[in-house]
Amino acid sequence: MITRFVFSGTGGQGIITAAILLAEAAIHYEGLEAVQTQSYGAEARGGAARADVIIATDPIKFPRVTQPNVLICLSQFSFDKYSWIVRPGGFVLVDTHFVHRRDDVNSRCVELPMYASIIAAQHGAQNLNLCMLGALTGLIDFVSTASLAEAVRLRFKDRGAESALEAVELGRALVRQSIEVF
Repeated sequence: MITRFVFSGTGGQGIITAAILLAEAAIHYEGLEAVQTQSYGAEARGGAARADVIIATDPIKFPRVTQPNVLICLSQFSFDKYSWIVRPGGFVLVDTHFVHRRDDVNSRCVELPMYASIIAAQHGAQNLNLCMLGALTGLIDFVSTASLAEAVRLRFKDRGAESALEAVELGRALVRQSIEVF
């Protein structure tokens, strides 16, 4: 089993933190192999950001993702740039506040109002990445909810772990309310 992810968006949205959390949950709590790489523009905030994650049951020989099974886009720029690289049978997860899907995209596109839900629930925009991770784990079963919760709890233990966990659960609830699980 091998699953390739590309997280993409704008610097400051927590794309890289989300990718790291996913890889940590896979390694530390699921006993899987995982690698995570990242790249971002010169700007700390507002520039393009991309993080790749590969999760597998066997050793991973190359850490870069060229054709992801799953693409997460939290900006229109990243959607326009990466939506065509998804491998057949894969899907794209987008936030409806930031991304307007084009009809010429061949992969399945899951559109969720994650940003609007985070703001409405008063969790703060800084938890968008955690809501997205919750939605992602609600869509496909590769890392358990408990494993992700432990990784989040460890990462945010000194600064708002409960709010972070609520944002993850909000993402999972959005999936349950909106569409069927893959």
